[in-house]
Amino acid sequence: MARKKAEGYLSGKESRRISKENRKTTNILEKKRKRKNVPESEYLTKMHDPANAVEFDNLHTYFFTDAGTVKSVDGVSFEVPVGKTVGVVGESGCGKSVTSLSLMQLLQRPQGQVVEGEIRLNLGDKAVDVAKMPYEAVQHLRGNFVSMIFQEPMTSLNPVFRIGDQLNEVIELHDGEGKSKEDVKKRTIELLEMVGIANSEGVYKMYPHELSGGMRQRVCIAMALACNPKVIIADEPTTALDVTIQAQVLDLLRNLKDKINSSIMFITHDLGVIAEMADYVVVMYAGRIVEKGTAEDIFYHPAHPYTIGLMASKPVVGKQVDKLYSIPGKVPNPINMPDYCYFKDRCEMCVEKCGGEYPCEVSISPTHKVSCYRYSDGQTPDAARNTEEKKGGTAS
Repeated sequence: MARKKAEGYLSGKESRRISKENRKTTNILEKKRKRKNVPESEYLTKMHDPANAVEFDNLHTYFFTDAGTVKSVDGVSFEVPVGKTVGVVGESGCGKSVTSLSLMQLLQRPQGQVVEGEIRLNLGDKAVDVAKMPYEAVQHLRGNFVSMIFQEPMTSLNPVFRIGDQLNEVIELHDGEGKSKEDVKKRTIELLEMVGIANSEGVYKMYPHELSGGMRQRVCIAMALACNPKVIIADEPTTALDVTIQAQVLDLLRNLKDKINSSIMFITHDLGVIAEMADYVVVMYAGRIVEKGTAEDIFYHPAHPYTIGLMASKPVVGKQVDKLYSIPGKVPNPINMPDYCYFKDRCEMCVEKCGGEYPCEVSISPTHKVSCYRYSDGQTPDAARNTEEKKGGTAS
């Protein structure tokens, strides 16, 4: 661990030493990822449950920076069942997007690397471990099996190409075998109509800046659905949109998921969106999962103090409060995380054991799991119920 000066800055010598060590580590990982003609047997695997589309198992994704190693995702494990929507919720910087980018292998390289764990992807007739796959092989998965709707469509779309050309390129690259230019254009027009764009022929010839935010997001959704993927990652697709357009986009995603029988991994800050969209919910904090369960488990029986705090900080219709609750304190430094529960310094429900090592995952019910010492004896503490009532209860 690098020694820091009193004012909190690293010396040039220490920074150079960290950079040198990082280069050694990332060069080894990059060399492994860039290999060509890797036999398929090296990354073939078996799903623990064939009913799952994706299984994240003890995933560790780190960013090797000049100030130290940032453990953005630090031992995350959860499943995305076939045909279901899993909502991933948590504050900014908790590792939601990095988890999804690890599946897509779109991390900022060479600094960002998956260093440990498995990401098992169900392809139907077989399963692969994406974490072990070289970049060359992952290219065949993107679009065809896994696709992503990014948060800000204006940065995802190329401003110098027309909408039609950008959609055509996706189809030609991933699903263009045996298709003429007319066939590709016909499929593009179909996709634009499928996502609710009435003037599909006109939009086909437009540039991204000629469209509104909602229309651009629809184009991005069309692009993600172009090859009927098995898993759709929606990374806060409605954050930049107004409420009415947001509702339309959510309805669109829900209907399209059922139409092509895909699974959705829905990343958002908005608990209201999670309540409407998700079958299962994963709550992340500082790179780890603190609680997971069905939507009913999380919304009606929140267990972790962080989840209870998130629920309490959400406005409730018809309930007047003088001041909206906010979770005190701030997230610990990601380069130098504590060796105890990451939420301890912000927690208002600590027990004696909280000073020990990071809590293990405890099953409250067959579907509901939490990482908190308050549940280590297997019983629900009354403190959680009392705090919920004091802060205004859970979201309805």
